[in-house]
Amino acid sequence: MHGNAFNWLSFVPGLDVGHYGHVFLAILIMVLLLVFTLIARVQLNAAIKREDQGLVPDSKLTIRNFFEIIAEALYDLAVSVMGKHNAERHFPLIATLFIFILSCNLVGMIPGLLPPTENLNTTLSFGLFVFIYYTAVGIKDSGLGYFKHFFGPVWWLAWLIFPIEIASNLFRPISLALRLRGNIMGDHVVLGVFNELTHIGVPIIFYAMGLFVCLIQAFVFCLLTMVYISLASHHEEH
Repeated sequence: MHGNAFNWLSFVPGLDVGHYGHVFLAILIMVLLLVFTLIARVQLNAAIKREDQGLVPDSKLTIRNFFEIIAEALYDLAVSVMGKHNAERHFPLIATLFIFILSCNLVGMIPGLLPPTENLNTTLSFGLFVFIYYTAVGIKDSGLGYFKHFFGPVWWLAWLIFPIEIASNLFRPISLALRLRGNIMGDHVVLGVFNELTHIGVPIIFYAMGLFVCLIQAFVFCLLTMVYISLASHHEEH
């Protein structure tokens, strides 16, 4: 459907938009986020030097405040899902995933651009990274004992539980990838159709819906990531 659609990336010399457009956009988003992060860091350092040491919020919304709002909301969610100990350990990953995925999703709301998360290669790489990460957490926390839960609670049911647990774990990164890609692609298609039908009034409704979908899909991806990490970690809150 997007084959003949206008794409701003077609102006980039030597870029094969069909095969590498999502890679180029993902790298561009990453660079822009790094720039915004550096600006936020400079603003934070300046606030710390004030008399209130940055404890009093700025009178207007700044890049620093924007990141602080997202970080505070995500950290509270991480504590409720994973417990304080795991939230402190894994919050940098959760926050990075959320901001990066949300930014990739939002690109699709710009006419003439396709979101990187509409490409299965992008979303599958996210899913595989999460799978490797929570598996590494499980091994780090429990050693090879992490794999004991694949055999179930009783030995005589191991022959049945083991293939089910293996299939369930292997399907997690695939489900993460397909869910994110499917919802973002569907939202982008709906937005494109209504933009072509009418350019006044009606598209605003679908832009608002698209913004909600972009936010929710980034949230769901990170929420499931927190659940998987929590299940893999043996740490219990006291």
